[in-house]
Amino acid sequence: KTGMPDADTQEKGFLNHMADKEQRAGRSSPAGKVPEGEKKLHEAVCVLLVELCERFTFFGIVCNMILFCTARLGYPSHQAAMVNMCFVGTSTLTPVLVGWLAEYLVGRTKLVCICMFLHFLGTALLPVVSFPFEDVHIDRRHVLLTLPKREQKIVFYFALLTASLGIGGIRAIVCPLSAYSLEDCGPKELLSFFNWFHWLVNLNSAVVFVSISYIQQSVARNLGFLIPFVSGLMAMITIHMVRGEMIYKPKTDSSLLTTFGVIFSALKTCCVRHRYLSTALPSWLDHAKENHGGHYSETQVEGTKSLARLFPLFTFQILYRTCIMQIPSGYYLQTMNSNLHFGGFVLPVAAMNVISIVPLLILVPILESINSWLFSSKDTGHSPTIYIVAGHLSAALSVMAAGFSEIHRKRFPQVEQTLSEELLLVSSMPCFHLAPQYILLGVAEALVTPSCSLLSFWLVPERMRGISMHFLALFNGAGCFIGALFVQTAHAGTQGSWFPHLLHEGKLERFFFFLASLMMVNTLGFWAIAHRYNNLHEDCTSGFRGSFPGEKLLKHEKAIKHYNSVLESSPILSPVEKT
Repeated sequence: KTGMPDADTQEKGFLNHMADKEQRAGRSSPAGKVPEGEKKLHEAVCVLLVELCERFTFFGIVCNMILFCTARLGYPSHQAAMVNMCFVGTSTLTPVLVGWLAEYLVGRTKLVCICMFLHFLGTALLPVVSFPFEDVHIDRRHVLLTLPKREQKIVFYFALLTASLGIGGIRAIVCPLSAYSLEDCGPKELLSFFNWFHWLVNLNSAVVFVSISYIQQSVARNLGFLIPFVSGLMAMITIHMVRGEMIYKPKTDSSLLTTFGVIFSALKTCCVRHRYLSTALPSWLDHAKENHGGHYSETQVEGTKSLARLFPLFTFQILYRTCIMQIPSGYYLQTMNSNLHFGGFVLPVAAMNVISIVPLLILVPILESINSWLFSSKDTGHSPTIYIVAGHLSAALSVMAAGFSEIHRKRFPQVEQTLSEELLLVSSMPCFHLAPQYILLGVAEALVTPSCSLLSFWLVPERMRGISMHFLALFNGAGCFIGALFVQTAHAGTQGSWFPHLLHEGKLERFFFFLASLMMVNTLGFWAIAHRYNNLHEDCTSGFRGSFPGEKLLKHEKAIKHYNSVLESSPILSPVEKT
């Protein structure tokens, strides 16, 4: 009997504590001003607007970087392709770095202000590299103010670095995936979200590739870098207008450092035990547990084990991402060296990217219908691994088609073509002959990216989802840098033959065939392990997800919060009964 009042006191104290938290949350958004549903809709629209503005900025920088590097900075083709791939890779990795900084070193509000400034600085410095125009008149005098080549390159690289850091801050702090409230979604709803989110991003990129590439190439090539600046300014204004609502504060239950710590601790303990003792454990990561001589709790180790299960999936995405990076590198160079004239109009080089986006925009609604039918059966858990296998195969076929297109392109006689005021000798083959390789990569993206995001998000406990998406970003960024390494190795190892500056003098098709063969092996490798991720419902019902003590306590706390809110709002109970 003496223990019962203590338990009641603890429960009452906890309920009062939860009520105080609810009241403090209520004070931050006074009742009667903005309805809760309208506020959430406002926040979602703002996050989506910032996301689209950021993507507009990103694609605006990427879409004609090769043409700018070759025509203005005098780079050889392989070096321009490497710069583009490294920028994409850096922009993919910086959200992971900035997310870690926001949690452990700098406050989120302070860091988002720093990243907005870096984003503004980078997008403002890019026009400095391309300005001024060749015809500048000040006080009736013709003035030619151009930076020397060396200073141009320094400013250019500094601008790309600061812009990528700013992009990383916006993606990690303002527009993280957790800001879309996906915790209570099932696999069908998650796959639908990733499909339509990817569809919307690609619709935005299609607009960018058509409009900005035309402005950069045909109207005023220097003016094009002003558009990323204006787009970045729009994103920063949007963030400033609703800063209080948009800066999402994620849960801090787990971190990248903890995950890496578990892995290194397990490796260290495993090596020591292997040398001196021979204890058998179900998993090598169990060596990191405190009861096995490690330094981490069972919850932390079990979460890392669920994440380690996805490492094969992540690894097989590296080479796939390298193939996707051929669009802003190898495919771009092929298009640039083909006949762009169409009915008296010169097509922008980057506008060919739209051909790879069109099949994605068409396929997403079709895939949604297929998914609705497949997920309707509750007996078997449908897994999108078949989509990933088909997408990898499509990517391999695309790169193979690019090799045959290159052989076909060089059979046409050469003609003169002006691009960005540079006179180039190009093949007279119409650029639309390259359409099959773009279409195949577009089909691959429609199949792979949403499905891989679903598996990375769903097959880990709720508290590990952010870390899982960070690891997916790390491996995708690695794919971009591996692509740049392949280009450099192919160029250096063959004395410029496999990735030449002048395509008609080299053998670019051999590089494509080599990459296609690697991708085919990669596809077979993933197909061999795809059965590990086949049944989504099995993982949901067998206790794999949400079975850790920390997550059970979190769910219990949510239930108590709901119970407390019912007590606070119930008209049946009198004030005396509530206390």
